[in-house]
Amino acid sequence: MAQPVTTGAMMMCSFGIAPSTLNVLPAKRVNIEKKPAATILDSVPMLNIPPFGVCQSLANPTTASLTAAALGVLTPGPCIPVTTPWTPGSSTMMIGGTPALNSTSKCTCAYGGSISITFPGTVTENIP
Repeated sequence: MAQPVTTGAMMMCSFGIAPSTLNVLPAKRVNIEKKPAATILDSVPMLNIPPFGVCQSLANPTTASLTAAALGVLTPGPCIPVTTPWTPGSSTMMIGGTPALNSTSKCTCAYGGSISITFPGTVTENIP
């Protein structure tokens, strides 16, 4: 069952090498377990979604140029996420008119990565 996601949730990108922590600003004033609740729009690179260490995708221009300079040996470059909104989000819980983010939602990076929630930041509440 999907769980609501809050600030402090752990995420992983399929092309990153390290987990990252979701940052949710307390502007919406909705808390779950005393932490700001996330929506599908909490997907702003560097604000909500920090880097995942280095990026192993050849679609990332820095990784591609570093790999070319290393004569084709994959050389990961810095991760600078370029993300889309999370999908699908909750079908029943809205926060400020926007679907709440749940633990089964994913977002994508322009460099081909799929970002998923590995720990939602909540432990007791469930949402559909």
